Parts: sequence; C-alpha cells; structure tokens
Amino acid sequence: MDVHKWIKLVIFGILSCKFGITSGDDITSGPVFLTEPRNRIDFSNTTGTVIECAATGNPQPEIIWVLQDGTKVSDVPGLRQVQSSGSLVFPPFRAEDYRQEVHAQTYRCKGTNAVGTIVSRDVQVRAAVSQDYETETHNEYVIRGNAALLKCGIPSYIADFIDVESWHDSDGIVYTYSTLENDSKYLVLPSGELHIRDVTPEDGFKTFRCRTKHRLTGETKLSATAGRLVITEPVSKTAPKLQIGSNIANFVVKVVLGNSTDLMCPSQAFPVPAVRWYKFIDGQVGGKLPVKLDDRVKQVSGTLIIRDAKVGDSGKYLCVVNNSVGGESVETILTVTAPLSASVEPASQTAEYGRPAVFTCNPEGNPIKSLSWYKDGKALPGANESVLKIESVKKDDKGMYQCFVRNDHESAQFTAELKLGGKFDPPQLLSTFPERTIQPGPTVSLKCSASGNPLPEITWEIDGKRITNTDRYQINQLTPSASEVVSFLNISSITTNDGGLYVCKASSKVGVSEHSARQNVYGMPFVKSMEKMSIVAGETMYINCPYAGHPIDSISWERGGRILPINKRQQIYPNGTLVVEGVQRNADQGSYTCVVKSSPGYSAKGTVEVQVMVPPVISTFSFSDDPLNLGDLAVVQCSVVKGDSPVQLSWTFYGQNISSEMAVVVNKLSERISVLSIHSVASGHSGDYTCGARNAAGKAQHTATLIVNVPPRWIIEPTDKAFAQGSEAKIECKADGFPKPTLSWKRATGSTPGDYRDIKTNSGTVRVEDGTLTMSNIQKSSEGYYLCEASNGIGAGLSAVIYVSVQAPPHFEIKFRNQTARRNEPVVLQCEAKGEKPIGILWNMNNKRLEPKSDNRYTIREEILQSGVMSDLSIRKLDRSDSALYTCVATNAFGSDDTSINLIVQEVPETPSGLKVLDKSGRVVQLQWTAPYDGNAPITRYLIEYKLIKGDWNNDIERVLVPGSATVAGVYNLRPSTNYHFRLIAENEVGASEPSSTVTIVTAEEVPSGPPRGVKVEALDQSTLKVMWKPPSREHWNGDILGYYVGYKLGSSDKPFLFETVEFNRDHSKEHSLQINNLKTYTEYSVVVQAFNKVGAGPMSEEVIQFTGEGTPDQPPQDFTCATLTSTTIGVSWSSPPLANANGVIKGYKVIYAPAKLWFDEASKDTKITSQSETVLHGLKKYTNYSITILAYTGGGDGVKATPMHCYTEQDVPDAPQSVKALQMSPESILISWLSPEYPNGIITQYTVYVQEAEREEIRSHRVPSFQLSFEASGLKEDRYNFWVTASTVIGEGEQSKQVSISPSSRVPAKIASFDDKFTVNFKDDIKLPCQAVGIPVPELQWRIKGSAFVPSDRHRLLPDGSLLIREVSRDDAGEYSCSVENPYGQDTISHILTVHAPPSPPAVSLTSSTTSSISIKLKPKKEETAPIYSYIVHYKPEFGEWEQIQIANSQLEYTVEGLQCGQKYQLYASAQNTIGTGEGSEIIHTRTKGSGPTKPEASKFLEPSSNSVTLHLGTFSDGGCPMLYFVVEYKIRSSSDWTLVTNSLKPGGNFVVLDLAPGSWYNLKVTAHNNAGFAVAEYEFATLTVTGATIAPMIEKTNILSAIFPHIPEWLQDLNLLVPTIATLVVILVGMVVVCVALSRRGRDSSGQSRLRDDMVYSQSVNHSTLGKQNQLRDELGYIPPPNRKLPPVPGNNYNTVDRIKRGTLRSHATWNPRQKHMYEELALEKGTLRTLPDGSHLYARAGDFAGMEDEIAPYATFHLLGFREEMDPGLPSGQMQGMNPQQFQTMPHSSGMNGGQMDSNFIHQRNASQSMPRQQAHLAVAPQRPADFGPQYDDPANCEDPGYQYAQTQSQYGGQSVTYDQPSDAYGTRSNPSMRRSVGGPAAGTGRMILPPYPEPPAPPTRGISQQQPTNNYVNSSMYSSNQFPPPPPSTADLSTSSNNDSGITEGSEPDNDRDQLINRGGLMKPGSRDALTTEEMRKLIEKNEASNHVGNGLTAMYDTVNV
Repeated sequence: MDVHKWIKLVIFGILSCKFGITSGDDITSGPVFLTEPRNRIDFSNTTGTVIECAATGNPQPEIIWVLQDGTKVSDVPGLRQVQSSGSLVFPPFRAEDYRQEVHAQTYRCKGTNAVGTIVSRDVQVRAAVSQDYETETHNEYVIRGNAALLKCGIPSYIADFIDVESWHDSDGIVYTYSTLENDSKYLVLPSGELHIRDVTPEDGFKTFRCRTKHRLTGETKLSATAGRLVITEPVSKTAPKLQIGSNIANFVVKVVLGNSTDLMCPSQAFPVPAVRWYKFIDGQVGGKLPVKLDDRVKQVSGTLIIRDAKVGDSGKYLCVVNNSVGGESVETILTVTAPLSASVEPASQTAEYGRPAVFTCNPEGNPIKSLSWYKDGKALPGANESVLKIESVKKDDKGMYQCFVRNDHESAQFTAELKLGGKFDPPQLLSTFPERTIQPGPTVSLKCSASGNPLPEITWEIDGKRITNTDRYQINQLTPSASEVVSFLNISSITTNDGGLYVCKASSKVGVSEHSARQNVYGMPFVKSMEKMSIVAGETMYINCPYAGHPIDSISWERGGRILPINKRQQIYPNGTLVVEGVQRNADQGSYTCVVKSSPGYSAKGTVEVQVMVPPVISTFSFSDDPLNLGDLAVVQCSVVKGDSPVQLSWTFYGQNISSEMAVVVNKLSERISVLSIHSVASGHSGDYTCGARNAAGKAQHTATLIVNVPPRWIIEPTDKAFAQGSEAKIECKADGFPKPTLSWKRATGSTPGDYRDIKTNSGTVRVEDGTLTMSNIQKSSEGYYLCEASNGIGAGLSAVIYVSVQAPPHFEIKFRNQTARRNEPVVLQCEAKGEKPIGILWNMNNKRLEPKSDNRYTIREEILQSGVMSDLSIRKLDRSDSALYTCVATNAFGSDDTSINLIVQEVPETPSGLKVLDKSGRVVQLQWTAPYDGNAPITRYLIEYKLIKGDWNNDIERVLVPGSATVAGVYNLRPSTNYHFRLIAENEVGASEPSSTVTIVTAEEVPSGPPRGVKVEALDQSTLKVMWKPPSREHWNGDILGYYVGYKLGSSDKPFLFETVEFNRDHSKEHSLQINNLKTYTEYSVVVQAFNKVGAGPMSEEVIQFTGEGTPDQPPQDFTCATLTSTTIGVSWSSPPLANANGVIKGYKVIYAPAKLWFDEASKDTKITSQSETVLHGLKKYTNYSITILAYTGGGDGVKATPMHCYTEQDVPDAPQSVKALQMSPESILISWLSPEYPNGIITQYTVYVQEAEREEIRSHRVPSFQLSFEASGLKEDRYNFWVTASTVIGEGEQSKQVSISPSSRVPAKIASFDDKFTVNFKDDIKLPCQAVGIPVPELQWRIKGSAFVPSDRHRLLPDGSLLIREVSRDDAGEYSCSVENPYGQDTISHILTVHAPPSPPAVSLTSSTTSSISIKLKPKKEETAPIYSYIVHYKPEFGEWEQIQIANSQLEYTVEGLQCGQKYQLYASAQNTIGTGEGSEIIHTRTKGSGPTKPEASKFLEPSSNSVTLHLGTFSDGGCPMLYFVVEYKIRSSSDWTLVTNSLKPGGNFVVLDLAPGSWYNLKVTAHNNAGFAVAEYEFATLTVTGATIAPMIEKTNILSAIFPHIPEWLQDLNLLVPTIATLVVILVGMVVVCVALSRRGRDSSGQSRLRDDMVYSQSVNHSTLGKQNQLRDELGYIPPPNRKLPPVPGNNYNTVDRIKRGTLRSHATWNPRQKHMYEELALEKGTLRTLPDGSHLYARAGDFAGMEDEIAPYATFHLLGFREEMDPGLPSGQMQGMNPQQFQTMPHSSGMNGGQMDSNFIHQRNASQSMPRQQAHLAVAPQRPADFGPQYDDPANCEDPGYQYAQTQSQYGGQSVTYDQPSDAYGTRSNPSMRRSVGGPAAGTGRMILPPYPEPPAPPTRGISQQQPTNNYVNSSMYSSNQFPPPPPSTADLSTSSNNDSGITEGSEPDNDRDQLINRGGLMKPGSRDALTTEEMRKLIEKNEASNHVGNGLTAMYDTVNV
C-alpha cells in the first residue's frame, strides 16, 4: 500500500473519531481545512512567498483560490501562480512589475467536493517592494527636570515593515526594550521611542541614533542622523503643555493580546508636573478610577506602560497633568486585540427530514465586530446571531456550514456539517383531480396518487374538515408499488350540499404535499356550519366560507349588520376567504356571517363565532442598579400587566426551581403579582432570577441579575522573612472575595516603611505568581520592607507589611564606567561599596597600587554611609598621561568586590588636513578630508565653512554640519557656475579645532532652477491661444537661456503636454510670446512654459488654465417639443445642447417659427429670443400648421438649428364668408352663393343661411353642409328679402357676412353665382375653374382664355356645370380666364387669374471678387418666377477635385465661398430651389484664387555664413501672395555628389542655422520653399569662414581631357575604367530590349493595327507647358500590393524610391516613396537617337539599356519598406511597442562609394539630418519666430480618412518643369491588379492629374543629450552627443511617446533620405528655350549626375546613415 493510501486511511480514522463515522454509515464527508492561510501575508519582492492551503474530506476536496468578490484567481505569468497542490505562489519580481491587483489583494481559499464547499478566512496579501530608505533622529527640546521622548523617524512608505530594535548613544551604550528596567533613566518603550526621565544638562552632551530592522528582509539600519536633547533652563513657572504634535503617536492605541504597549502623555512644565492616569469604568460613581499600578502596569514619568496586555485592559484612559500653575488632560483609547477564533457545536450532526437542526457558534477574541453564517461558501442572508436554527430540515439544507467572526483586521471561521438521516424523500403528488362543475345525482370519484419514502398517507378534506367513511363518502387506498399510494374518494348520489373545496393531502414524517380544487354542484346557495374559532391577539385571522351551490354570483361577509371590510385590516378574497390582520380583542371578537348569493336572487348565510385571546405580558423589573453587599436586602416584584386569566406565575434561578435552602422567599400577592425577596444576601445568591407567566394564549418571562459584592479575606497572610544572599526567596500572600481580589506586591523606597513602589518583575529573578513573591538569587539590594495588598473594589481591601533581610559581602552596583574630564581641569573619581561594615577601600591605577604620597596631585578621601562606604580619588590639573583605568577594591568579613573607572582626558581636536574635492555639480560639491587627532574625545561633528569668493569669513560665511564619523560630505544648495572658498573645522565635546587651509571651487552649470515668470494666456479666437511670459529670475538661469518649451494640453486630459520650442529673446524688455493654433473651440487648455539652456530644461511654470474663444454650438437643443395651447398660442420646450457641443456659454435660445406653407420664405419667419428652457409663442394664426425650430447661441454666434417641429394651433370660430351673392333663379326662388371665409380658423363644419323678409322681424335659418357654397331659398313672395351667411367650426358660429337684399320678380336675368378668384396650381396638375350660371331662359355661357375665345382640346374641356377643366397644367396656361353669360334679361361676367408654380429657372451668376482663399459671386434670379425661391445652391470644385455644394438663403444674393486653396483654379455654378423642386444649374464659371508660388531671394540677402554654420534668413523668400507652408533644406560639400537632408519640415519665419559645417570649406546649399500654389528651389554655393573669421579663395577645379571636350558630362562618366564596361553592358541590354519590344508589338497588335501598351509604370506628359489636364492623366504606380485582410499602417510623410524610379528621373523632392499611394513618374524619352542637344548646346546621353534589370533594386540612401514586416503589424499597437519596431521597419541605406570596409566616410561625421521620430505639432527648431505660423501638419490615418496623403497640384515653375503644392486630397490607393487603371501611353489615366506629396511633417523634437542611439542589431545610428549651442531635450511629449493627437497611427517613421526628391523631367521632348518649364544646362547636368551616381555601389554593402536633428 502506497503512502497516499495510508494518509487517506489515517485521515478517515481521525474523521471517524471526530464525527462518529462507522463502517456502516455514509463514509462521505465534507471538506475541512488541514492548512488554512493566515489573515495577513506580507512578503518582499526579493523573496516572494508561497501560501499553502490544504483540505481533507471524502471525496478529496478540490482547492481553488478566489478573490473577495468570488472571482476565480488565474495565473499571471511571472507574478502569480496557482499550483495543483492548492498553493498560491508569488515568485520574486522586479519593482517595476508591481501590480496592485495582484500584490495588494484579498484572497480566499476554497475547498469543495460533492458534500459541500468551504471558504477560508480573508487572506490579505501585501507585497513590499524593496527600496532604500533612511531613518532620522531629530533633536528634542525639553525643560530641565522633565521627561523627554526621542522618536525614530521612519519614512511612511516603509513604516509598516520597520521595527525599532535599539537605541545607541554617542558613548557607545546600547539601549533595548528587553534589557532595561522601568526605573532606568533611559527606557526604550514598546512603541520604539526612547524615554529619558529627569533630564539634566549632562544629557544634552550625548547624541542618540536608532537602529531599525526590516521585518521581511531582516535588514538593519542605523539612523542617518543623530539627535540630541536641547535642554532649556526654566525662566519662570509655566503650566503644563501637552506635546500633542509629533511627539504623541495616536490617541487610539492598539496592541495584541500578550504584548506590551505604552500610553504616552508627554508634557513640559515648571515646576515638573505630576502625572496621574485614570480609567473610565461603566457604572462607576464619577465615571473613572485611578489606574492600579502593579508589577504588570507601570508608570514611568508621564508614560503608562502595560506589559502582557489583557483584554480587560481595553478601554478609555485619561492622563491628568498638574503642577502649581495649572493642569492639562488628554484621553487615549486602548484596544487589546485578541486573535479571533470560533468553534461550532456540534461539528457534525445528522438531522431527520423535517426535524429542526441547531448550530451554535462560540466566538473568541477581541474585538468581534461581526458574526455571520455561510453555507457551502455563500453567506446566509440575515444569519448574524451565534445560534443558527433550521426549523425544518429539507434536502437542500444538507451541506457545509461555517461560522465567520470578523473585525477590522482579521477573521476566523469554523466548519460544521449537516447530514440527512437515512434516505428520505418527501411526499410528491403524482396525479390529482381537476376542478369541475356537475349536476346533482351521479356518483363522483376523485383520485390522488403520491410517492415518497416512507410511503405517505393520503387524507381527504372538504372545506377544512376531515372526511371519513360514511354511507355516501367512501375512501379507498391502493399501493401499486412500494413507493406509490393511490387514494379514491367516492361520493354517491352527489347533492348540491356536497359542493365545496376538496383537499387531497399526502403526508409522511418527512413532509406534506397537498392539492385542492372545488367541486361545484348545480343548485341553490348553501353555507355549511362553522365551528367556533380562537385566535391570539396580534396575529392574522383567516376564515374560509364553506359554501356550496352553483352558480354563485357573490360571496360577502357581515358583522353586526355591516358589510365587511370596514377597515384597512380586513380583506375579502374572491374565493370567500376573510383575512383580518393584527387581531384586536375589542375590535374583532364576535360573530361573522358569510353571505352567498346566486343570480336568481337566492342567498344563504352561515355564522362563525370568533374569540380573541391575549397572552400574558410581564412588566420589566430588576434588582438594584448597583451591586449589593453582603447582608443587604434584595426585593424584586413580577407583575403581569396584560393577558387573559387564569395566569400561572413561577420563579426560577438559572433555569431551575428555587429551593427552600436558598433562603429566598416568594410571596404571591395576587393572581398577577409575585414578589421575590432575600432578607440577607450572601455570595451564593448572585445569579439570574427569572419570572415566568403562562395562560391559554401563550407564555412570557423576564430575567433579572443579582450581583453581590464580597470584600477580600486573608487565606494566607505574609510575615517577616530572612534569607541568605544568593538563595531563592518565596513569600506567600493569598486572599479571596467577590469580585476576585487582585493581589500585588510593593516595596518601600527607603529603609523605613512607607512610600511603597511597585516591584519590578521579570521572568528570571523576580516574579509574582498567584500572589506569591519569588526572588531567585536574592541579593542585599532586595533587603527592605515589602507590602502585599488584596483589593477587589469592595471595602478598603487588605494589606500586610513585612521585612525581608539579606546578609551580603561588599558590592558595587556599577562594575565599570567611563568618566571624562578636560585637560588642565580637576576631576573626582568616586566609588560606593555597599555591604556589611567595616569595609576597606584601595585604589589601583592601570592595575598598580596608587599611592597619593608619590604625586601630590592625587588625594583619597572616605565617607562612612549607612549602607556602606564612599571613597573619592581627586586629581588636580589633569594631563594627557592621566588617562588610565582606575580600580576601586572593597573588602569586608564576607568577601570583596571591585569596580573600575576608565578616566578619559579630553582636549580639542587637531586641525583637519587633506581637504580636497571628490566631485562637483551645479549645486553640490563632494569634499573629502583626513580625520585629525580627536583629542581623546570622539569628534562630534565637522563644520564645513564656505563663502563666495568675494565675501569675507566674518560676515558672509555659511556652514554645513557633518557627523564626526564621516570624512566625506556634500555641500548642497550652492549656486551653479559660482566661485566658492571652502575650509573645514573639527569639533568634539571639548571644543573646535583651527580651520583647515582654504580650497577654491567653481560649481558647474545646471538646468534653470526657476520657471518663467508672469505666464499669461489669452484667447485670440476660437482656435488660437497666445502665451506670453518673462524669463526666470536671473539667479535661476544657471547659465545662458537658449529658449523655451511651451507645453499645452486639454485641461481635463491626463496625457502629457504637447511642446513647442521658442528661441530666447535677448531683449529683456520684451515679453516672449507664442501663438498656439488649431485648437478646439471653447475648450479649456492647460499651458506651461519652461526655460532651457545647454544643460537641459528647467522646471515648468504653474499650469495656466484658459479657454479658447467661444464658438457656436454644433448641436441643436435637445428634447425639442411643441404643444398647442390655444388657437393663437403654442408652447415650446427643450433642453440645452450637450455640454460638450456647446462650444461656449449658452446665452439664450432663438425660437424661429412660421406657417409651414411659408417656411421657405425667410421674411415670413418670426424669432423669439429667451434664456429659459421653454416659452409660449403668442399672436399666431388660428388653426394654422406652424413649423418651429430652435437654436442656441453663445458669444460666438448662433448654433445649429434643430429639425423643425410642426404644431397646429387650435380651432376657433371662423371669420365671416368673404362675399355673398343673391341671384334670382325663378319667380319664387333665390340662389344665395358665397365664398369661404378668408380665415376659416378651423375646419368648417357647416354654413348657416339666414333669410329675413324686409318688413318682418322673423328670421329663418337654414344649415348647409360645409362642402356646399350655395343655397336655394324657395317659396318666396314678391317681397324684399335680406340674406346673410355665417360659417361654423366645432368651436362655434362665426361672424355673419354682409347682408344682401333682393326681391323676387317674374323676369329672371342671366347671372353668375361664382366669384372672381385667383387660382394657383402646381406644374402638371389639373385645375377646374368654376362658372355657375342662373337665368330663365337658360343663359348662353362663353369662356375666354387670355382674351381669346375658348377652343376645346385634349387638355381644355368645358364641363356641364359651366366649369372649365384644364389637364396637366403647363407654364403657358398661366394667365386670365373670363366667363360670361347672357339671356334676354341680362348678362354677367367673372374673371379668374391662374398662376402656375414650376421649378425655378437657373439664376444668373457673376463674379464680383476673389482673394487668396475665397471667391465672391452675385446671383440674379429670373423675374418671371411665379413660385417663391426659398434657397440657392452654390456648387464649386477645384479644377481636378470633386464637386462640393453650399445652400444659402433666398435673400442672400451675394455670397463668398471661403476656405479655398491659394492660387488654384476653380469651377462654380448655382441652382435655385422652391417648393416644387430644384431647378437646373447655371452655366459653369471658370476662375481662380489669387496667389502664386514662392520666388527665391538673392544669396547675399539669404545667406550669412560663419566658421561652422550658415544662417538662413527665411523671411527673404517671397511667398507670391500664398503663405509659406514649410522649407526643405539640403547641403553638400561642393566636391561631393551626395546631398545631406537637414530638414524637410522647416516652418517659415525667423532664421535657421545649419550647424556642424567645416571651417573654410565650400558648400552647395539647396532650399525648397513650399506654399499652396507651388514650390521654388533655390541653389546657392558658399564658403564658410575660417576659424579666425576670414574668407577663403575660390576653389580651383581639376579638369581632364574628357571634361574639357564634354564639359557637361558627369565626373563618373569620365572614368574610362567604368565607362567602357558600362557602355558594353548597355549595348547588350538595348539589343535585348529591342528584341522583346518587337515580339510584344507583334503579339499585341489589334484589329486596327495599333498596339496596346500594358506597362503600368508609364504615364504621359504633354510637351506644351500647360498644367496637367484630362489629356495628361497620371499612371498608376507599381507599388506593393497588400495581401488580403492586411491593413497597411499609415506612413505620414514618407515615400519609397527604387532604382527603377531614380533611373527614370522620378526622384521626389525631399520625400520618400509610399507604396500605398499613387504617384506620378516621368521617364526620359528615349527615341531613336541617344544623343540630344540641349538649349545651350550641351548634350544629354540617355540609353534605355541603362535602366534594365534595375526595377526591383533599392536605391542608395532610399528609405525602404521591409515588405511582409510592416504590413503585418497592427496599426493599433501601443506606441511603446511600435517604437521598438521602427528601426527594423524603415532603414535608410547610404551610397557606399568612397567607403572602406563598409565604414562611413568622414564627411558624414557632422551631417545633421531629419529626426526619425514623428514631429510634434508646430514644434520649432533654431528659428527666431517673427510671426506665429497659422498652419500645422495633419497626419491622417488612411484607415479613417478618404485621402491618405497630400498631393501635388502641378503649376508652372523653373524647377524640373513643374512646381507642386500640397493641399489637394489624393485618390484611393492604386494597385497593378486593377484593370480599370491600365491605359496606353498618352491616354487618360485613372484618377485626376494630381501629383502626390506626403504631408509636410512638423520639425522634430530636439535630440536626446548624451544618449547613444547606436543599435548594432538594426544598423541604426544616431549621434551620441550634441554641441553646446544646441537645444537640450524637451520634457516628454506626445511625439516622444508616439501618442500625439496629431499622430493617429501611433508609428514613428524612419528618416528622410537625402536623395529623396522629385525632379520631373520632360518626357515628350526638350522644352522650348526660354520657357518657364525649360531646364537650364546646369540643372540638367546636375539632374543626370544625380540619377546616374546611384550606379556606383562600391563593395555592395549598405552603410549606416547618421541622422541628427537640429
């Protein structure tokens, strides 16, 4: 059997014994912890720790670790590991790897198996990161005679792990807590302070240090500084002052049980105050008692020391300090914490199903803040009592239970298990009966079946009554199986009264299950009889109404004739159940009647009697509030104040009946009153007395506690004792009493009884145990009077005084001591021998007998004392030779003893020597010296004295104190770059030495120590802040200020500042300033400024918070709603726009409204301004649909309007009908017609026509439907009638129309009932023009259209009612239409005006003006427009861009298009909109903005060379009207062909310095200036000055024969060794290309005989020098095709050049190639002849074969992309990861010709090229700013932006035939695989004719000083140092961290190579001489030389490229 099985058997045996498991029982057991982790685990990061957790059980529990919230703990690589064994491992880790969620966390160990789950106590894990620390001891000021406390100053971050181990004084004495006695002058307190009592002046001569120990690492340290007592002599009497500051630790003190603690009460006073300590006692008269001092509780001066702390020591203490002047007091709370523990009884129990189970938790420890119960690892809600009771155990209750006790610092738990006895299953119903309704008569059978273990019994009930077998009710029960029972209830001949609620109940001892359902039997209502009910008062009463019959309409309850409920406590449910809550006797006792009713009106009633019973209530009682003394009378009365009679009263003592032997009398005064009395209480009467009362309703009890005090009584009284010296002395002292007396021993301080002090006890020699005083190895010092006291607070207590005598030989208390004295002064050496007299004394000096006669300077004198002899040795005028060991020897009859005194003669130290400088900086100087002779006294300190070199040693001196043990020290707080004198003085206790020789030191320079002053920030506009400041104070410069870093960030951001650099202004009278552009509108920014010199940057200024200018809200108000109030008012409400979108302080809101049909007309809109969030619009038109919008406005203007809302005003009464006609239709009838009201104010519901005979008052009215506008009044007489009409809405009847009068006649003339009217119709709609005629005979009707007679057509038709119908109305149909009628008796005519609304015609557009960024136009609409125009749309686009549009108001006929590019061509047109739609556009206008490209300045104005640099005056460049964007600066040595790129992102303004040039050398300089209109290239040749500042002579160039014959051929072509092989190779390549071309041309010829060119790398350029157009499109570039699902990261500011492109002349100016963008290429046109003539007569050689085979070769100095590496990167990687990748992704490879072994040419040593880090926004280089730049590079992530880079737009220039500009977006990325992009040469190319250039980057950050960037692993090198006139690095910025807001990609790009430039070469043929695009001979020569130079790759190696930023 293996070991694991043995272990399992042993554990099982233990559990069997513990829990009573037998072999026949269930052997499973729940988990129990074998190893439970501690509450607190502290460990060091250097050691790590392992936390073990183990549990046992059956089956074996699984151990997992969880956090406090239950989350499972997982592994954290390198920091945390959960082992399979259950251990939680924290390995050692580095300080920077510290993670709070791992190393400062609360964990719990969980054990789980099939039985249950348990969790451990809370395990608080805390890792301490190892870090250096120093402790300090400070001086303490104290008045002589008082006590002093010296504290050890421990840094707070490490204090929890540091303990004070000891104290050391300057004499070498060590003080520890464990070795000192309480009466010692120096005492180390348990809390670590050094307590010094009765301070004297001599105590001020010592210094003290503390030694500490790290609890985790064991490291010990001595404090870095030594403290001493500064003792002051009292001048006058002062009252006590408590030092409550740093000298008192806390007012709350906590100590662990058994440890020692101290309660401090530090005070100072004169006279020395008396200190008394009190403890507050609950129930004590006065509230407090003096602290009883004994061998455990001591008082030393004002400090109370408690050893072996007990829980009873906890409480509140009061320290009272008094002297004759006054007093003070302070309270301290002491908490003695005892380790928590718990136990649960029983630990395991088996409960039967349905039976109760009880667990009792017994917690121990102090304090206990909470108790809680857990089941299976989860807290039980509400279970916080010590007893957990489960009333009825169920299956789910089995498992593991834990009791947890907690306080603020720890927790503890105990585990118990609950098992179910046997295998029981509660009853479960398998089948039941349904509710049903049946007719009387048939036999009914109800069935129930149930299962369970044990087998349940099934019973039946009806309406709550048990059913038994009768003649009609039969119950049959079957058991088809051992676990199932079936029961049938058979009812024969069922009647109506058998109806009711039937219940089937299955019950067993483990549970009950029941089912109920009504059986309704048709019949009359019936209520069955109900038995009398009894209910206890206060409970809830339920009464069911047992009714029968069906159908039943209602069930109600009555009481006293009133229908219930009559109060809120009563409630009746639909099934007839009556519920009464909180039953009351007076209100609820009585008869209740249930009334059941059916629909035919039948009813039945049943009554039940309810009796309410009241349980007894006992009035509270107690014995005396204070404990009773022996013999006192104790009386207590028990009274039952409530409850039904009869009541039974009884008394018990501790739960037992009171016996007659207890002398306790119980008298029953009445049925409800009983008195318990004890005439003479004794100690045995103490305890709990309980009175119990019982009646039929319940029972009650109350308990009172009797406490009896018993004063102490002697059991053993001590007597006098005598002991021999060295023996063990035991003195017994014992007493009893209640409370138990406290026994203590004291000793008299003198030789007579009285003034007793506590005996100092220790475990070794003196101890007190249970009152017995034991003194081991008793000595003479123990002789004296002793006092034993017994006290328990009752009475005066007991005391006994004894005398203990000891016989002893002579004894010296001090065996050895040091004594110091000063040279040339007298000294006295004393020794006191104690013992039995007579005692003889002898003196020895260095172990030789000292004879005073031999030297008259020595004198010996003896004095007899009561305890022995005192001997004095006096020496006059000490000399150095008197330093010796003096021994005093004492002898008597019992033996001898000696003591030694080491006399040390002291003098001042000698002068220190060897003072020298070890190290120095700007503010610190490290000095070293040789320690001098210390004068036989330790050197206490050194004084380093120093002064400015111009000062004197008397008035201008400064001092630094250095410990005497040191010989190296630093002097701090010096001023940088300052001359000082230093000297050194040594001091000891005797005095100071002479000063050493003087040393002169000059401190080094430092970074500025002060921030700039007067920093102010002003908001210039919505996106610009102006920062102004003054230089730091001159004393803080610490050198010459070179410039400033201005940092800014969002005020709420926690990101680093973005910094810009500003050059220092030497004019001290002017403020420095900087404008920060492109900021967010009305946003809070935080701005700081810091100065820098050549050493570095100084401190930042205080953050200045400023908002940018207010903008307009870019979001409308939210929650915009409108609501109709009345017919003329609408309520509008809203909430303010989101705060983030307000862009300022919202001053108010503008509510804009107008009728919806006029919304397009700005003139019809009204505006209401308010500052509230709601308003009411008044004066609106009635029943009108209004469109309403709202905007918020700030100081910056109006914000965005909300989407219009629509609300109708309410209806009102209408206006009167507009016109009324009365026309005769016949002799007896009149036709009245009318027009609708102009303002109907609602929906017309009807018209009312009023008819009145002229001579009569009677008025008749006739109602007419709303759609009818005429009425025939018939049956009229030949009389005059008046007619008028009113209109009505739902509101009411409106005003009446004007009256018309007419008299019927026999003649009926022709008339028209219709009215003249105006009609408006939309284009293509139908219209009907009315003309209703009357007359007899029927009149003739005729229409005329625009004066012409009506002619019917397909679109024009006359209707039977005389109306004219026009279909699909056109513009031409507009005009006048007239209708005329005529008969013999008259005629009539009406006219209609028809208006046709159609989409508007295009407006006329004319140009008015233009600027560099805007174009102004004027719009003129057509006059014939019929429909109002409500807006215009202005369309515009750049010549090769996309169309954009702007909508403007109809009233805005003059408009300026803003934000255009300078010097660009644009196209514009406009269109109009009305309600019908948008009209056609106007003719396109071609125009351009003003401005042109830059022009280069003269060299004399632009260049200013010096010996190592050249200054460029950038302001001399003319910008052509378009602001400069940036400059690209390159230079090279004149004799070299390789250009060095200095910067490709130089901002305009000020001057720029190119540094690190060689003195007296010729250079070529190329500067390219860029603006939006193009660029200009300026090349200059200059020479630097010599070192002395002189100029040099012009360079004489070497020539050869070829250069003389062909002056324009590059130098490398003049090398025949290279030229011959090259020409031969080119010929071979050319022949091969011809062959290939012929083959391709034959295969590719189409039906028309023309070949298709399929080369994707060629594009066409026109020969005439116009800008690129649609006939001169770009070709796609053969770039890298990214694989699927790969997203290229953005490459702002970089492209890539290949040899193929360079050979074709496709170098791009100062840029590298981006494989993801389209680019323009120009190939040198290679026609039949290879020799071409240039304008100046020179020749250009170019062969096609020169470029063959070079397509995929990377160009020298080209920044290239490691394909397959960069594209695999996630552009979302953190910047920190990306930084580490950049050098490997992008490499710049220089040309290697001229280099040996791959080493860099010396010419590269001082080259300064562009930085390889992303630029920060608007950073400045060494540029003196003249005006702030108003632009900034915007690097866009192509994943987020439509256009990934900036592109050139071609214009005319003299550089390469074209100039370029930046501001146009590019097309999408081009790939070779896109067939739509393939074009033949000269054909249109895909995309637009735009040239791509990357966005200009910001100037890079200043380089890092002194940090080598050489990385051999990736061939990437940066300069390791920078010169003294360069800028130091700025503080970390977002550019440095790759987290700039302008760098979305988070990738730092590679540097710009010096040969990445774009030179566009004319392909189609040579340009005409004199044209602006023509190349000069020199330019062409340089171009060819540049392109061909790349063929020289010396040894095939790539060299490292040195890139250093200026």
